[in-house]
Amino acid sequence: MRFSVDSGRTSLNHRGLRLLRPCLFFLAVALPSILSAQTDGTGDDWKNDRFWLTIQANFIRQQQPSFPALYSGPNSLSADKEHATSRVETLYSGIRISKNLEFLFDIESAGGAGLSNALGVAGFTNVDVVRNPSLGESPYVSRVMLHYTLPLSVATVEATRNPLGLAARVPERRLEFRLGKLSTVDFFDLNSVGSDSHLQFMNWAIVNNGAFDYAADTRGYTYGLLIEYYDKWFAARYGEMLMPTVANGITLDWNIARAGGQNLEFEVHPQLIKVRQTVFRALTFLNRANMGAYGESIADYLAGKTPTPDITYTRAQGRVKYGFGVNAEQELTAALRVFGRLGWNDGKTESFAYTEIDHTGEFGADLRGKFWKRPEDKIGAAFVVNGISREHAQYLALGGLGFILGDGGLRYGAEDIFETYYTARIWRGVSVAGDFQHINHPGYNQDRGPAMVSSIRIHFEDGFTSFHKAE
Repeated sequence: MRFSVDSGRTSLNHRGLRLLRPCLFFLAVALPSILSAQTDGTGDDWKNDRFWLTIQANFIRQQQPSFPALYSGPNSLSADKEHATSRVETLYSGIRISKNLEFLFDIESAGGAGLSNALGVAGFTNVDVVRNPSLGESPYVSRVMLHYTLPLSVATVEATRNPLGLAARVPERRLEFRLGKLSTVDFFDLNSVGSDSHLQFMNWAIVNNGAFDYAADTRGYTYGLLIEYYDKWFAARYGEMLMPTVANGITLDWNIARAGGQNLEFEVHPQLIKVRQTVFRALTFLNRANMGAYGESIADYLAGKTPTPDITYTRAQGRVKYGFGVNAEQELTAALRVFGRLGWNDGKTESFAYTEIDHTGEFGADLRGKFWKRPEDKIGAAFVVNGISREHAQYLALGGLGFILGDGGLRYGAEDIFETYYTARIWRGVSVAGDFQHINHPGYNQDRGPAMVSSIRIHFEDGFTSFHKAE
C-alpha cells in the first residue's frame, strides 16, 4: 500500500519512532504464540479454520420525489426529484498465522453517488456513500491489521467466524490486540439489530450513533491500536486512532502528539429475560485535531472579519471535541429484537469526521420471517431524532457551511427520521431489500421538507472460509 509524506509535517524518522513503540509492544505480546504455533498441545485443531477469503457486493439505488422548500443553499438536499445509485465491493482475506495470531487484509472499491452528493441531511440516507466523489472508483486497501488473542482462561466459548475474527472458539477470558488499518465502528458502538447496512438499515444516524464523531478518513477508515478485554458477562475496549487533517478529509494526521481519537467502551451482558440476550454498551470519545469553533466563527462574522461565518478560519491545532453514547439491544422472542441509542457531543467544536449531529436518540426493532415461513427474511423499523447545539444552529442560520449542511439560512427544528426495510433472502448469499425513509426537517430546517426516499438494495456475499485436511 502507498504512504504519502507531507513535507510540511513531522519527518518520517520521527513518525516511525512514534509508531515503533506500539508495534514492539504488540510483537512482544504475540511472539510467544508465534514461536509455539507448531507445538500447540491443547488439541485445538486451529488449522482447519486457518483461511478466510470472501467477497461482498452491495448495490443501493435511491430516489426521492420533489418536496417543498422555501429556499436552498450550496449544501442543501435538492428539492427536485432525483435518484442515485451507489456500489461497494469488498474482498475480505485472512490467515491464522498461529492459533492466536491472525493477519487480515481487505481490498475495496466504492462507486456511484448519493442523493445530492450526500449533502443536506445530517442523518443521510445511504451509509455506503463516499462523500468525496473526486476520489474515483479505483480499488483501495480498506483494512490491513494484525489481530492477536492472549488467552486468560482455559475455558473456551463458541465464536462466529467473520472477516474480523477467524477463530471458531475463543477463550472465555481474553485480551485481544489489533494494530493496523481499520474502521473505528468495526468495534465501537456495535449493535446486532442496527449496525449492518448490507442486510439492515441504511441511514447514517441509525446504523451508527450520529453524535459519535469517530476518527476516520472520507471513506470511513483510519489507522490505530485497539485493545479489548472479554469476560463471561462483560467486555471493555480502548482504541487510539488517527484523525483526518481537515474535516471529511482523506489524509490522516500521523503526528499522534498533536492529533488523534481516543475511544473507550464498556459492554455488559445481564440476563434480564431468561435465555434471551441483553447487551448494554457505554461509550466515550475524545478527539484532538485541527478543528474550528462555532462560537469563534460567529464572533468573527459579527465583528466584520468574514462575510459569513466560516469555520475554516477558526481552526486550531490540538482543539478537543468529546462526547458520550449509550447503546442497548434486547431479544424479546426468538424472532423479535429491539434496540436503542442515545448520543451527545459538546457541539461547540466543528463536526469533523462523521456527520453534523450533536445529540441523538433512536429506537427500533427487527423481526425475522419465521411467522410467514420465511425464516431468513427480516423486517425492521426505526425512528431517530437528531439535533445540534445552539452555537451550531446559529452558525448555519447566519449562512455558515459545514461539510454536510448549509442552506444559507435556518429556521431550526429537530431532524426526525423514520426508516423501515424488508430484506428477502433469495439464494445462499444473495438478498434483495426494499427500504423507505421519511425525513422531517432535513438539515434541521423547518423551511424545507419533508423528504421521502425509497430504496432498492441488492446484496451478494460468498467465499472460501476454511481449509480441511484430507483424512
